[in-house]
Amino acid sequence: MNRRLLATSLAVLTTFASLAGCSRAGSGDTAAAPAASDDKGPAAEVRLGYFPNVTHAAALIGVDKGLFAKELGSTKLTTQTFNAGPDEVNALLGGSLDVAFIGSGPAINAYSKSKGEAVRLIAGATSGGAQLVVKPDINSAADLKGKTISTPQLANTQDVSFKKWLVDQKIAAGSGADQVNVTNTENAASLDLFKQGGIQGAWAPEPWSSRLVLDAGAKVLVDEKTLWDQGKFPTTVIIVRTEFLKEHPQTVEALLKGEVAAIDWATSNKAEAKTVVNGALKALTSKALGEPVLDRAFENIELTVDPQAKHFPQLAKDAVTAGVSKEAADVTGFADFTLLNKVLSAAGKTTVDTAGLDKK
Repeated sequence: MNRRLLATSLAVLTTFASLAGCSRAGSGDTAAAPAASDDKGPAAEVRLGYFPNVTHAAALIGVDKGLFAKELGSTKLTTQTFNAGPDEVNALLGGSLDVAFIGSGPAINAYSKSKGEAVRLIAGATSGGAQLVVKPDINSAADLKGKTISTPQLANTQDVSFKKWLVDQKIAAGSGADQVNVTNTENAASLDLFKQGGIQGAWAPEPWSSRLVLDAGAKVLVDEKTLWDQGKFPTTVIIVRTEFLKEHPQTVEALLKGEVAAIDWATSNKAEAKTVVNGALKALTSKALGEPVLDRAFENIELTVDPQAKHFPQLAKDAVTAGVSKEAADVTGFADFTLLNKVLSAAGKTTVDTAGLDKK
C-alpha cells in the first residue's frame, strides 16, 4: 500500500511540474504567465495613453490605421494624449489609464514609486529622436552658462538626459552666472519661447527638435544618439498596469500585435507613414508639420519593439546623477516580455532579450 501511495504521489507531482514548465514554453522569456485564476478574458475596454510626438509614431499609426482596433475585436479602445511622462504616470498609478507609450525615465519612476508593484515594461516603441538644440552663437557646453534651456517636464526622459549630461560636463543646474537655468516647458510653448528669446535652447524629442532647427533657426549641440552605444537608446517604451496585465493578457497581447503591425506597415510604407503621423498630429494639436520637419524627424528615429532592457539599470542611475531621484530605482522584475515574445515568435521574428530585468 505504501509503495502504491508513493508511486501515485510521484505521478501527481510529475504532472504538476510538467504543467508549470509549460507556462513558459516557447516564450523566449523567463517571466511566468499570469495565473489562470487572474485571467478574466478580454477586457471590455482598454485605455491607452501616448504623446502627440513623432517619437510615438507607432501609437499614432496604430490608432489612425485601426490596427489596434482590428486586433482588439470587441474590446473598446479609448485613447488619451499627454505632453510628458510624469502626467501619464499619475494617470497609470491613479487607475485612469491601462497601457501607456511613455519615455523610459517616467516608466522607471512609475515602477519605483509603486515599489515594483503597479506597472510592467512590456515592449519598446522608439529608439533615438532627442537632441539638445540651441541658439547659433552657442558652440560648447561652457557657452550654456547663464543661459536658460528647457525640457518638457520635470523628471521626464529629456529632463533627466539633459541634467545628467550637464553633470558630465561639470556644469551645475541653477540660476547663477556659471550655471544653466533648466526650465520645464511644454514642447509647443518652447518653440515660441525660443523665437522670443525666453529660452536659448531645449533638450527636446521629435518633432520638436526638428521644428526648433528648421522653423526657429536653432542648431544641434548634442544629438543624444552620440551618448549611447551604437546610437541606440529607448526613447519610447510601453508599460501596462500589472493588474490589467494579469486580468486581461489577451487584450495586452492584441495591443502588442497591433504595435508590431503598425511598425511593419510604417517600415514598408515610409512616405505614407509620414502622412498618417502628420494627419494624426494635426488632429491632436491643430497644426501639421512642414514636410522638411517631418522628414528630419523621421530620419532621427527608429521604430522598434525592443526596449533595450540592458540600458535600464544605467537609466535608473542617471536619474540620481541628474538629481531627480534620491537613489537608483531597483529595476529587477520590471520587464515582462512573455506576450511580446509570443507575438514575435508567431510572426517569425526575433524575440527580445529581457537582460535579466524579468527576475526579482
